[in-house]
Amino acid sequence: MAMRADDLIDRRRLRRKVTFWRVAALVVAAIALIALSTWVYRDDFSGSAVDHIAKVRIEGTITEDEELIKRLETIRESPRVKGVILSIDSPGGTTVGGESIFEEVRKLAGDKPVVAEVGTLAASAGYMIASAADHIVARKSSIVGSIGVLIQYPDVSGLMDKLGIKLEEVKSSPLKASPSPFKPTNEDERAMVRKLILDSYDWFVGIVADRRKMTHEQALALADGSIFTGRQALANHLIDAVGGETEAIGWLATKGVDPKLKVVEWKDTERHGGFLFSKTMAKTIAGALGLPDAGGDVIHEIGADRLFLDGLVSVWHP
Repeated sequence: MAMRADDLIDRRRLRRKVTFWRVAALVVAAIALIALSTWVYRDDFSGSAVDHIAKVRIEGTITEDEELIKRLETIRESPRVKGVILSIDSPGGTTVGGESIFEEVRKLAGDKPVVAEVGTLAASAGYMIASAADHIVARKSSIVGSIGVLIQYPDVSGLMDKLGIKLEEVKSSPLKASPSPFKPTNEDERAMVRKLILDSYDWFVGIVADRRKMTHEQALALADGSIFTGRQALANHLIDAVGGETEAIGWLATKGVDPKLKVVEWKDTERHGGFLFSKTMAKTIAGALGLPDAGGDVIHEIGADRLFLDGLVSVWHP
């Protein structure tokens, strides 16, 4: 019995030691991950210590983006940023999202020269944002344009009929909660939606006319939802030059920005994990320690939220 008691004590001691070294190893691994992240993303912060050209990527479906707005504001206030390149590759998104970013870019352009560099496409709300810059360059084969607005809503009334589902409702007025996916729209409802669309459309066309130095009629002729190649966009005065980052830097040079300055990308540190205490780094450390993911919005991370766009949507091409 004595031997068995001693064996039990030894096993418990050994188990404590193993547990201690496992935790120690995980802590060391977490510290190494933090150090690696800081090294990999050092340009996000070291660049702000010297004069440079800031580069901001605006990609994917556009929605209201508080982080991007704040980043543009920080760039505007930074004395080390001498010029800004907006790298745009977006099919569009919500009109409100485009409007909010457009306004922030205009504030930025009031203090620093801003050039938009179009990648694969800058359609609709993406083009709206590009037009906020003082100069736009795009590749010859880039897709530009799609100036317009729409509202989309499903009609599942046929499916409801097949399933034997009926909708009953009591409304304060005929146009309340219209249009509805549970019943076909009538003429009054479609007229209301059309007024909404045309008002925002007229505002969008006005932006293009003002920013591209066109008459309203000239802008309206290009605002039928058509998309253009970079070469066609240049001919239609929707962009200023064909090219890429080299041409963008060349334009900044005409505004007094030293073309030899380093181009530093200002990244979304919350989403991409560039900072020591970013959400991504927190998730990595939590996973290494076997802790639950406290803040992981999986739908947002995989981009599935982009399937559900509320409000007016500037026409976009997948």
